[in-house]
Amino acid sequence: MRFPIVALAAALAAFPNASASDTPQAAPAAAGAMSEDQKVVYALGLAMGQRLGDFALSPQELEFLQKGVADSVLGRPPQLDLQVYGPKIMELAQARQQVVIEKARKEGAAYLEQAAKLPGAKKTASGIVYVEEQAGTGASPKPTDKIKIHYHGTTTDGTVFDSSVDRGTPAEFELGSLIPCWVEGIQLMKVGGKSRLVCPPNLAYGDRGAPPVIKPGATLTFQVELIDIVASAPPAPPAAAPEKPAGTP
Repeated sequence: MRFPIVALAAALAAFPNASASDTPQAAPAAAGAMSEDQKVVYALGLAMGQRLGDFALSPQELEFLQKGVADSVLGRPPQLDLQVYGPKIMELAQARQQVVIEKARKEGAAYLEQAAKLPGAKKTASGIVYVEEQAGTGASPKPTDKIKIHYHGTTTDGTVFDSSVDRGTPAEFELGSLIPCWVEGIQLMKVGGKSRLVCPPNLAYGDRGAPPVIKPGATLTFQVELIDIVASAPPAPPAAAPEKPAGTP
């Protein structure tokens, strides 16, 4: 979800900030003591914080951010030329995001290494760690097949980012339309089987991630139950015989 810059600025300006005023300010009220409007503003701040995740701001840098917002919203003289420093915002975001990506990759590589040591784990040539938890007895799907599955996806810290199991309703997908880790890993399964797939970032959501829960460069784990192959693609029709040139037998 994206919010107008003015609304985001207003949310930050609403936060207590000692550096923005000469008058000491009280700590923000607990959620139970907030008015409905204050709760909405606080929620807007939470949403804005998610959008600022790429910057990986330190507490001290957050104070500068709040100071800049307060000066702008309250009409105070700016302390620098925005036309000079404004274009550098994207550069900072890109540099900070790369730091986040490298950290996620390093943590993910260690996680994959540990997962590969689990009993029965197999690491494919592409880098997926595949653990069969219950053998299936049916057919194995092809990329062109539509499959019915239950799945439970978590990040390396155990955060659940998507789960048909929690929703209580199996999902149906065309296998070939899914992330590469699923396309490869689910083809190793048979109907009725349950497996764990540990997916390196290049076979999941890559350096873009799927914010705010799936960070850029994240390694992901999926527990998958292949319930059924709902529909298989029909076989390709036989190629038509070439027409004979006129006048030939």
